[in-house]
Amino acid sequence: MTIEKFTFGVGDRFAHQGRAQLEAFRKLEADGVVVVPVWNKSNREHTFIGSEPASVQAAAKAAIASLAWPHGWHVDADHIRLETVDRFIATADFFTIDVADSIGRPSPAADVAAFLARHPELVGEPSVAGVSSPIRTTRAQVEACAGKYLLAARDAGRIHAHIAAAKGGAANFIAEVSMDETDAPQTPPELLVILAALADEGVRAQTIAPKFTGRFNKGVDYVGDLRQFEREFNDDLAVIAHAVKSYGLPASLKLSVHSGSDKFSLYPIIRRALARTGAGVHLKTAGTTWLEELIGLAEAGGAGLALAVEIYAHALDHIDELCGPYASVIDVDRSRLPSAAEVAAWSGTRYANALRHIPGHPEFNASFRQLLHVSFKLAAKEGRRYLDLLVANESVVARNVTENLYARHLRPLFVG
Repeated sequence: MTIEKFTFGVGDRFAHQGRAQLEAFRKLEADGVVVVPVWNKSNREHTFIGSEPASVQAAAKAAIASLAWPHGWHVDADHIRLETVDRFIATADFFTIDVADSIGRPSPAADVAAFLARHPELVGEPSVAGVSSPIRTTRAQVEACAGKYLLAARDAGRIHAHIAAAKGGAANFIAEVSMDETDAPQTPPELLVILAALADEGVRAQTIAPKFTGRFNKGVDYVGDLRQFEREFNDDLAVIAHAVKSYGLPASLKLSVHSGSDKFSLYPIIRRALARTGAGVHLKTAGTTWLEELIGLAEAGGAGLALAVEIYAHALDHIDELCGPYASVIDVDRSRLPSAAEVAAWSGTRYANALRHIPGHPEFNASFRQLLHVSFKLAAKEGRRYLDLLVANESVVARNVTENLYARHLRPLFVG
């Protein structure tokens, strides 16, 4: 199984928007660009929602059949580890292997020494075409880097081997290695060491998600130095191309950009880099579909708006509990949050304008959006009430889901 050149990960927390999401890919196809959808959902999300992995595949299949989508599609077991992967084996064909917890745990000195003996080319001046400045390393630097990442690579190898054994071989699934949920971004020499180590462990990685400088806060735009991101992204593309040639990694290996943020300011940078190099990309969004559902319910008025208002009031009441697990990826300014009473007096349009991510719109409220982004558990607790309202207001909800994905994400990234 070989990953397609352009793939785009979409979340659908309540498994009701598969067709609306696929409509966005159809619209992009009409623009002349085929991008393959990858429906992703993590074990943590399934736990919060009370869903099972089979529901993701079932919803994706229904969307594919409904629109007669003639291209590829995938189901991603997102951010899995060895203790969580088994429940995804039967229904996923794409596995995001998360080894962030192993990064920085010291590796045995003998393992580090053996790695350097296998890879003397990493010391000195590895010739990597296309990097912004030549890579120069000392033996001590490579030893330190190997000590930081070898256990993570070995962890990835164990998980990859486990999936391969269950799926009948490594050729029967797509493996992504996620290293983005760490404190510091990986430098080009570090990424080179990581890719060499993954190759040593037999990991047939087809995408890798490194950490980039800057903040990718939930539901809002990238915050950081755009020139630095552009340099890092282009350097990573160069390192990946070099590693494919040097270490026998799959020719389809490509860069992945993760997170639940809206990466609007990054899309022109990524598009330029892809046009210049001919590289592919995997880009993952999460959570924005749930927000479009809430926007649609608000715009529908009546019971839909009433529930949207109620969810916000509950979110305010439980703000510490909801925001705590996401403290590193949200910046909620509590002074910018309207009171529950104020929101209760809003029209559906006013609520939608505060929540919909239109940079520069006078009623858009980034803190309001980020709080609701992490409040999806409140909708899950409503059970049938929430799901029935999605069905009853399908047309307005679906319109928002499709328009958001197509107009704010897919078209800016792949067409411009």
